[in-house]
Amino acid sequence: MRLLIFGPPGAGKGTQAQFISERYSIPHISTGDIFRENIRNDTPLGQEAKRYSEGGELVPDAVTNAMVQARLSQPDAQNGFLLDGYPRTTNQAEALERMLPEGTGLDAVLNMIVPENEILERLSKRGRTDDADDTILKRLRIYRETTEPIAEYYRGRGILVDIQGVGTIEDITGRIINAIEKNT
Repeated sequence: MRLLIFGPPGAGKGTQAQFISERYSIPHISTGDIFRENIRNDTPLGQEAKRYSEGGELVPDAVTNAMVQARLSQPDAQNGFLLDGYPRTTNQAEALERMLPEGTGLDAVLNMIVPENEILERLSKRGRTDDADDTILKRLRIYRETTEPIAEYYRGRGILVDIQGVGTIEDITGRIINAIEKNT
């Protein structure tokens, strides 16, 4: 099973990804983890990503795509995976399609829908330095501009499933499992 979970910052993607990964015995592949691992292991891609991020720039798609492709080629991802944090743009979504083996594609794209006021409340409770209100609003604006359009990209392919991301963690997990089992 090849799945993608996406939604705005604070939508609960990481929390839900752990449950999905365990239930379906597929690796949870987070681009944040991929970046940190490449930088920690001082790989050529990690060195390049570090150079951009230390300069306050976004890591170019070519570098991000190469890291994701390398991770998807590892043995534990051959029978499925759950991507979290990638793709973030339509260009990356198109690159992901080219990465997957011929005749395979994503089984479902889980679109976590959470109202902005709920996101602000959730993130302000986390207490992280990048969760100040102005930073959160900037991250939400960037999400709406760059990542949200991929919902229509996947809707057009018939694999987008909207998940209401408000309620208890258990309720949301139940909605996700029902959606996966209904749509795959």
